[in-house]
Parts: sequence; C-alpha cells; structure tokens
Amino acid sequence: MSEVTLDQFITAHSTGVNVIDVREPAEYVGGHVPGAVSISMGRLPSRTSELDRSSPVYVICASGGRSGAMADYLARAGFDARSVAGGTSAWIAAGRPVVAGTLATD
Repeated sequence: MSEVTLDQFITAHSTGVNVIDVREPAEYVGGHVPGAVSISMGRLPSRTSELDRSSPVYVICASGGRSGAMADYLARAGFDARSVAGGTSAWIAAGRPVVAGTLATD
C-alpha cells in the first residue's frame, strides 16, 4: 500500500487532488476534508468507474485502517491510490478545516 503522511497530504490537497472519503455517510456528514467525495468502503468497488485513473487518488477514513484497505484495492485495480495516514482524525487534530452537514455523493 502507498501511504502518505498528513503533511504530504496537506501539500497535495492544496493543489486540488482527488480525495475519496470511504467512511460511512453519517461520519462524512459529521465532518470531512474539504473537496472529499463520499464513497463508503462498501460501495467503492462498484463505483471505481467514476474515478479518474490519470491522476493520484487520495483515500481517507477516520484513522487510516479503512483507507489503507481501499487504497490497496484501488492499486490492484490499476489506480495510483494513496492512503492518508491518521485519516480525518489527524486532519482535524492538526487544526485543518472541515466541512460538516453535507453529503457530496454516496
């Protein structure tokens, strides 16, 4: 699995990368990384056709477990997928902005 540190993700996020949040919809609505698209872990395998294969996909969850598994899955499917170490919890702990109360997709 390709895993990036929070600092690496913060830098990449500032450039407008693709971010997939694989948490459950209620978790996503509670607070997520700006620009992250909600595709829960259980639905990701049936929705890979919606993802851009030409650029890296950053996968995030609450702490890194689910995103690690889904980044592995996407890598086996031919994506340049990267799991965000520490997940949304680390993002929030670092004082980064979150968006709450909206569900982009799922």
